[in-house]
Order: sequence, then C-alpha cells, then structure tokens
Amino acid sequence: RSADSAQKSNDPDDALHALDYMTYAYLQLARDGEARRTLDEARTLTEINPARATAPYALAAMPARYAVERGDWGDAAKLQPTQSNFPFTEAMTYFARALGVARSGDPAAAQKDVERIAALRDELKAAKNEYWANEVEVMRLASLAWISLVQKKSNEALGLMSQAADIEDKSEKNIVTPGRLLPARELLADMLLELKRPAEALKEYEASQLREPNRYRSLYGAGQAAEQSGNRDKARYYYSRLFDMAG
Repeated sequence: RSADSAQKSNDPDDALHALDYMTYAYLQLARDGEARRTLDEARTLTEINPARATAPYALAAMPARYAVERGDWGDAAKLQPTQSNFPFTEAMTYFARALGVARSGDPAAAQKDVERIAALRDELKAAKNEYWANEVEVMRLASLAWISLVQKKSNEALGLMSQAADIEDKSEKNIVTPGRLLPARELLADMLLELKRPAEALKEYEASQLREPNRYRSLYGAGQAAEQSGNRDKARYYYSRLFDMAG
C-alpha cells in the first residue's frame, strides 16, 4: 500500500523505498518470484530526485539483495554499478559483486572491486560522512576476507571477517534500509561453516540473529551448523522456523 500510494502521488523516491523493503521481506519468506517481480517494477520508475539518497539506495540494493540473499554468486558477479551523488550506494554494488566474483573463483577480479570500494570510502571520509565511511569500510573488509578464503588463507580470512563484524556491531542500520545486504556476522558464520567449524558457525549465526532477526539464510545456516555439529534439537528448531516463515 505504501508503494502504491507513493506512485499515485507521483513520488518515485518513496515508492522505491517501499519496494526495497518489500524485496527484503519477500526474500526472507522464500517468495523469490515475488521479489523478482518487485525488482522489475522498481526498474520501471523514473524521474527520481538526484538530491535524495532514497532512490539511488533502493536501486542499488534491490538487485544486489536478490543475488546475494539467494547465494547466486554468478548473478552477483554480473552486477553493474550506477553512479549517483551518494558513494555508499555505488559501494554496495561493488561489495555484492566482489563477493560474487570471489566466490565464483576469481579473486584477482574481486580485488579490483575492493580497490573501488576503498576509493568510495575515502570519498566519504573526505566529505566527513563518518557513518557511511564506516559502513563502506565494513564492506571492504568483508570483501577482502572472502578473497583471502578463496586464496586458502583461512586465518587471514577469519581475522578480516571478524574485524568487519565487530565494527558493524557498534553501528545501527540507517533508516533508508530494511537491513544490510548481508550482515557481517552472518558472513562470518558462513565462512566458519565453509571451513568445517560448525559449532563456531552456530554461535555466530545466533549472535547475528540478535541484531538481525528472522533472516531466512541465517536460520538455514544455523540449522546446517547445528546439524553438522551434532545438535539435532537445535537443527530441528531452526529448520522448523524456516517452515513457519515460508508457510
């Protein structure tokens, strides 16, 4: 209703804001087809206000969410950044793309995206936009962490990812967004699961859920981690929550 009302009022910025929230929600409910249709609808909206971050944020976030929430790293690797007056929106696309490229097995190409993320962080610092400079720094560290993991530098990868998660834990999400593309602590849990350390992964998934509740991929990851660590009761609990959410 919010998106419809904004469109009837000829306010594409607020409509895109609502559509981004819808995309996030659909993905948590495993309603991927509806998330895709919402993304396609968003791309039809024009005449946005370039002086507001609302529309550029949504237009960058929605395709990135659609790829990374579903673990479609090949799709994430193909994302194309769009310039705006807000460097952090461009950084989100490079972040999602860096994850996609790295996890598709091309760390050298991902490194180029990290360099662009660092440059955008520096722009924000120069503009004294400390909040978004901090958020973009988390994206940089997380991207580097996954590059290190692909390069078989597991200790370095975990150190970088832990650093990103600790920084993000000290900051709240901005009101423009329903949530970060992928919470840093959730990504840390993913990494631990890949490294066959499920008990540690479960701890991090549960810590992430305190700040970012009811995330489908986090609940699924926690279920996998519990199952792999031999905790059948917790595995059953988390998988049951997925059924409750997805209907």
